[in-house]
Amino acid sequence: MADIHELQLALHLPGTVPPEDLALLRWHLGLEGGRGSDAYEYPLWEARGPAGRIGGALVGELHPDGAQWALTVRQEVHPDEFDDVRRIVLWLGARTATVGTVGYFRFYETNVPDVLVAEAGTLRREVLRGEAAVEASGQVIPDFYA
Repeated sequence: MADIHELQLALHLPGTVPPEDLALLRWHLGLEGGRGSDAYEYPLWEARGPAGRIGGALVGELHPDGAQWALTVRQEVHPDEFDDVRRIVLWLGARTATVGTVGYFRFYETNVPDVLVAEAGTLRREVLRGEAAVEASGQVIPDFYA
């Protein structure tokens, strides 16, 4: 049995993020122009290609978007990495220009993820649990005009 978890993030950072912080983020993403830190042993989100346990692909992208930076991450995370991942995710949550849902975190065998929500410079995890799943009339994507 594996201990792998899925982490997904999609958020914007303001254009005022200092160059040294962007360099650290680029390093974690395995991008050119990155620079490591004594606080981390290795880049956390440089993996690309097929995911071993969670299905789909592993990604890590950072792109300028006008006066902001657009960040998307989808990675497999082992519990040994939780402290480092928690630290950088909270760091991003304190700096994000996005309000509301910014990502998901789930054990690879779990169907329902925990939701990561950014508000007022903080990030929180909302655990979604229920007695039973409710099927939405068989529609994967709702028909807005029905």
